[in-house]
Amino acid sequence: MTAPVTDAGRGTSRTPLVLRNRAFGTVWAAQVLTQAAVRMFQVGVSWWLVAYAVSGGRGLASGLFMAVSTLPAVALAPVVARTIARHAHRSVLRAAAAGAGTAAAALACWAYAADLPLAAAYAATLALATGQAFFDPCLTTSVPELVDDADIEAATGFELSTQSLASLGGALLGALIVDGAGLAGLATGCAAAYLTAALLITTVRFRVQAAPGAAEGTGAPDQPKLRQILGGLPFVRRILLCFTAANLFTTAVFVIIPLYTRSVLEDGGGTVALLEASLGAGTLIGSFTGARVPGRPTTTGACLMGLMALALAVPGLVPGRPVMAGCLLVTGWCVGVIGVRFVALFQRLVPPADKPGFFAVMQAVLGATFPVASLLFGLLGDHVEPRVLCLVQAAGLLPAACALALLREERPTAQAAPEPQLTASGGER
Repeated sequence: MTAPVTDAGRGTSRTPLVLRNRAFGTVWAAQVLTQAAVRMFQVGVSWWLVAYAVSGGRGLASGLFMAVSTLPAVALAPVVARTIARHAHRSVLRAAAAGAGTAAAALACWAYAADLPLAAAYAATLALATGQAFFDPCLTTSVPELVDDADIEAATGFELSTQSLASLGGALLGALIVDGAGLAGLATGCAAAYLTAALLITTVRFRVQAAPGAAEGTGAPDQPKLRQILGGLPFVRRILLCFTAANLFTTAVFVIIPLYTRSVLEDGGGTVALLEASLGAGTLIGSFTGARVPGRPTTTGACLMGLMALALAVPGLVPGRPVMAGCLLVTGWCVGVIGVRFVALFQRLVPPADKPGFFAVMQAVLGATFPVASLLFGLLGDHVEPRVLCLVQAAGLLPAACALALLREERPTAQAAPEPQLTASGGER
């Protein structure tokens, strides 16, 4: 399934992982399609609310929409963890993609037949986000079933680059499709992407891994509670708390972009697409270059958060489309590098039996601030200039960066294995 490895544990072939490992490449392509679809829908509907559907309270309407789109990942975390632990991962992935595709197809039919009420758009994003809440952590948990250990860094880079490709492709198309074909065309494109992803997953075989306790005939393993998982990983827990605080401010960019485009730049959907694509392109570059950035993960992450704060502050001081696009490119690169370094670290620090629950709770913890940030910055956007929101974002990141810089790994005890450190090349030392 994968390329042979050398004594050093690295693949002898220089062919990209998605080409030499057909199973992983197919599942990765399915993830690109699903995340591109949900991102295209989010950006498209957010622009539709600001530019077409709402005349007053645009910030609140857009912020509420983005908040609804993140609720499933937070509210369903325990259900997601149990589902991933007890069911075949291919079945979970396929069902999530097919369910979201069906919801998008139903919305498209409704939009073609009659004018859509605002509630329908909110309900549709709730359905699509629910599918993604199962799909993303399930795929992350499935990586060891698709690749060899030596390919985990490469697989992590490709997996995290999916969000970048989604922002680059899906976000680029979202506002443009709404301007040209309305919500009906947007929903049709999303349905096609999700259903194609479900078909791709159907063609893949996953490695069979025996569940803990299966040999004793105990059936489905008893999964530790989500609180217990983080309780047993204090260093990881502190890292997640730092990122959760940072996300309260970084995720607000998705509310600020359409408001900044309409109020400050006074442009249309093409500019929204450009700004979203800049953010996605930066994240894509960061996903593929993250393993080459030197330094300890916490130190590197803190420096990148500081750079991100600077990049987010500049458009508030110097308005302009090229300035905003360039700063979002830098911001995206920081996000991509941080993601690769820390998800690869978590893959090694978290025990295999805890991974289904851990990646579900990680998604929930990191996503818990998104509804709050969306509503808060949406409300602020109705009362203050988007340029001020950019400065608030930047200021809010600095305490989280300082907290991450001060984190230190605890010395391993006799019962605990040492926590690996990632080198600049992405391997252990």
